[in-house]
Amino acid sequence: MANVQSIKNNLTNKNNQSQAPAQQGTTMKSLLSSPAVIKRFEEVLGKRGTQFTASILSLYNSEKMLQKCEPMSVISSAMIAATLDLPVDKNLGYAWIVPYGNKASFQLGYKGYIQLALRSAQYRYINVTPIHEGELKKWNPLTEEIDIDFESRESDSIIGYAAYFELLNGFRKTVYWTKDQVEKHRRKFSKSDFGWKNDWDAMASKTVLKSLLSKWGILSVELQKAVVEDDDDRELKDITGEVDLSTDQHSNVIDADPESPAPSDNDAPVDNFDGEIVIG
Repeated sequence: MANVQSIKNNLTNKNNQSQAPAQQGTTMKSLLSSPAVIKRFEEVLGKRGTQFTASILSLYNSEKMLQKCEPMSVISSAMIAATLDLPVDKNLGYAWIVPYGNKASFQLGYKGYIQLALRSAQYRYINVTPIHEGELKKWNPLTEEIDIDFESRESDSIIGYAAYFELLNGFRKTVYWTKDQVEKHRRKFSKSDFGWKNDWDAMASKTVLKSLLSKWGILSVELQKAVVEDDDDRELKDITGEVDLSTDQHSNVIDADPESPAPSDNDAPVDNFDGEIVIG
């Protein structure tokens, strides 16, 4: 029986590169149903592995841009989301699989950052929210004194984004970015407009929250790994040629923390978190 590596090699020949999207979908379905791939996802997610691979196929079939990507790069990107125990359903906003030409790449959503931060069980409050015209009264970036009156909204026009967290030990941080600052960051670092075109507001919220957490937050092992994988300025690498999912040698795909508990059947990130969770 052909293993995943041999199937993957077949995908790279010229004939397969020119096949129609419908044929690509068939190839993706065959890959995801192969014993080696199923086994790898089950090693990470347990009984939820089959459900997760089904969500990959659903996402792939619904995105024409992803259908132009090498199928194994989509699976490799999805594996990163699986090791972080985050769904890839684009409607949920936890993690995205983004096309870069003919390769797919993993991208974390702002809800994914919140989920991973909460798993550290160190946050009392954590939130990111858009600020509309008329709501911002004062912002001092040095003292982080911010005065927002949400009842003073003058229009639905967004002028910026504020992110905030407070730890259980009382430490707290606030950042505020204007919409122009977010756009400047996007132009400088984003290698693809895929996420920004689909949901500019969610990407802006993620950018500001990521800046806050990566500089000042307590990062769990999972969140540290996620920040590295979600680095907009990183050099994109083709890991499909280095990873054989039919074996345990997958050094370029993030492994779940060996000291962390196995994923539960529910979506609650922290069972013993007794603080107040604020999610905008």
